[in-house]
Amino acid sequence: MNSVRRKRTVKKGPRKRNIFLCFFSMCVAALTAAILAFNLYLASLQPISNFEDIKPNPVTTIYSADGEVIKTFTAFKFEKVSIDRIPTYLKQAVIATEDKNFYRHRGFDTVGMIRSTIANIMSGSVKQGASTITQQLARILFLSNERTFDRKIKELIIAHRIEKTISKDEILEMYLNSVYLGSGVYGVSSAARTFFDKDLSQLTLAEQALIAGLPQAPSIYSPFANKNAGLKRRNQVLKRMYRNKYITEEQMEAAQKEGLKLSNKPRIYSYNKAPYFIDFVLNELKNIGFEEQEISQGGLKIYTTLDYKSQNVAQSTANSALNNAGLTKPTNQIALFSFSPTTGRIYSYIGGKNYEQSQYDRVSKAVRPSGSSFKPFVYATALQQGVTVDDIIEDTPLTIQDWSPKNYGKKYRGKITIWQALAISSNVAAVRLIKKSGIDAVIQTAREMGISTPLASDMTIALGSNGVKLYDMVVAYGAFANGGFRVRPYCVERVENSRGVTIYENSGPKIVKVINFETAAGMTYMLRKVVEVGTGKAANFAPNVAGKTGTTNDYRDAWFVGYTPDIVTGVWVGNDNNSKLPGITGGAMPARVFADYMKTATQNFPKSVFDYPSVGGGSSTYLNIDDVVETVDEAEEKEADKKVLEESKKAPKNIEVQTKQNQIDQVKPVKPQKQFLEDRDDLIEYDDEKPIESSVPLPGM
Repeated sequence: MNSVRRKRTVKKGPRKRNIFLCFFSMCVAALTAAILAFNLYLASLQPISNFEDIKPNPVTTIYSADGEVIKTFTAFKFEKVSIDRIPTYLKQAVIATEDKNFYRHRGFDTVGMIRSTIANIMSGSVKQGASTITQQLARILFLSNERTFDRKIKELIIAHRIEKTISKDEILEMYLNSVYLGSGVYGVSSAARTFFDKDLSQLTLAEQALIAGLPQAPSIYSPFANKNAGLKRRNQVLKRMYRNKYITEEQMEAAQKEGLKLSNKPRIYSYNKAPYFIDFVLNELKNIGFEEQEISQGGLKIYTTLDYKSQNVAQSTANSALNNAGLTKPTNQIALFSFSPTTGRIYSYIGGKNYEQSQYDRVSKAVRPSGSSFKPFVYATALQQGVTVDDIIEDTPLTIQDWSPKNYGKKYRGKITIWQALAISSNVAAVRLIKKSGIDAVIQTAREMGISTPLASDMTIALGSNGVKLYDMVVAYGAFANGGFRVRPYCVERVENSRGVTIYENSGPKIVKVINFETAAGMTYMLRKVVEVGTGKAANFAPNVAGKTGTTNDYRDAWFVGYTPDIVTGVWVGNDNNSKLPGITGGAMPARVFADYMKTATQNFPKSVFDYPSVGGGSSTYLNIDDVVETVDEAEEKEADKKVLEESKKAPKNIEVQTKQNQIDQVKPVKPQKQFLEDRDDLIEYDDEKPIESSVPLPGM
């Protein structure tokens, strides 16, 4: 009986295989019939009449929140050149990179489509594309870039009709004159002029390969945006040229070693209004899911959060501040970032003083030490653990192992309240707090509030020794303004296609609870005191302003990050080469730029107040956190004092020299010469350089 059952089981296998083979054969037959039918349909198509009169699809336009057109994309914007004037290597590079079977297919590459489909199915995502040069031209001239099956079929049909209408060389000519190549550049002739300040005929093999590599992702590979990415892409193109036998191995290797010499005078029409913000918008669109060509050539209307009136004030105020201080070198830079702590809308975005000179974004990419502007994370951690703003802390010298943090000018005030310690930016108080709260706890607080850069696990972070991004700092301070909730900034409100249909709309703020409400209230109380009576008085342009200054060692970085109930803004000033600034502190230029900008930005919120209960004024309790050796190294201080005094004498006379903020290492500066302080009743004090006038007397003064 068992043997019979086994035999019956064995007989079921061939029957199942026969059913599968039958089904598979039917599918193949159906697919073959569909392909034959589609080919018959294509064969019946007529050439496109009046093709020479065809214009590109509608331009993509980016708008500010107040209706200003801040960026447009359109094809055929620059000089059109004939195929005979385009260098052979450039044509071959584009073909090798974009469509190696260009001269063999009839508008679409069937083999390439099958290969990319299989690769995408295997990977579970879109890893390969299959658009030929003719398909890309069809999309540029006739279609939107919506990623739909219907549009893809239309693209195939139109590409085939284009092939019936004009020759391959004419197709390549139109494509090379209309393709978007990044940095506002359309067409290879414009790219040669903009990127290299050369005519097409003057381009080297390496330069031609770089241009040929741009269509896939112009904003990523543009040499103005990212030199390293552009060079890597160029070298990939050269490899493809070699594999397709357009160049020899020796030519490939020589071109790959060639340096990148970009034009130092990119044309002004390559850039639009608010260019750093535009770069941020394009990046956000790609994160949402829009493709590069869809953005540049899809006839979209992109509505952003930018307040263009405030943006203009931010740029002009920032540049004027640098010019007035004599900071006119390319390395002298300033950045400003401003957004809503409740909605996440970005209002202003200044990544540098001049986009034409440098496209490097100092808001979201630059990592610089933050100085005392990092201290609020230490204080917030302490409040989270039960400390109150009126508790007492020792503002006295201390040593931890071999490290002796010091206040500026050997100013120590004995027992003072927590809020007073932050107002005068006491170094030793911040170190005592981090010792009590724990380094890991402070790092965790900073992380949760939005700091993404590496933070060393040592006490010097209390004084801002580690690098941070301006973007992160502004996001983090937003939680102080918004009841302890961190809100993710965004810049794209909605996107409409060329027919006016909304294809994307922001779903609202992305919020995360990071500190409790009481901590946010206490921090806002203390940071308002910083502006009212402490180091940030230059930022005190109106009621309900809070913020913190920061200056790093040898005036290398100057920060001010502050907020009202509706707007958080950060300002950074420094040199790209990390050299010293001439006496500029966070309580001076950055605080003044903040105030001048916020006077305009807050006009949209005239009656806004912090929705926090009254904080402070209660009884104070001594904090037992000074169990360290108290000592001061007088010799070390005098030597450092002498060095800084000598440097201050070299400062340009037309530079407004401010007193120096607390430092992030053991180097001890001294007060600037008296000549810089005489006849200046508007001088902004910072940290603990001098007694601070206050309605509440500070102990020990």
